[in-house]
Amino acid sequence: MTDTPPDRLAANPNSPFYDEKMLERGVGVRFKGVDKTNVEEYCVSEGWVRLSAGKTLDRAGNPMTVKLKGTVEPYFREPETGEA
Repeated sequence: MTDTPPDRLAANPNSPFYDEKMLERGVGVRFKGVDKTNVEEYCVSEGWVRLSAGKTLDRAGNPMTVKLKGTVEPYFREPETGEA
């Protein structure tokens, strides 16, 4: 498996950019230098992220999103270790 996250990734299984193996591995997104935990989709080459807007849902039951443009830096999260 590669050490760089994909250029574009989505959390919605209906999206063509959904990749279950990458999401299971744990991808974090740093947007404009700040770690974001509510990213639904991102694209590095186009420089945007879709962030979920609270707990609001659309007619299909998907989270409402806001598209923001800026510097996107995806990274793989380190695996949790069971040590205390």
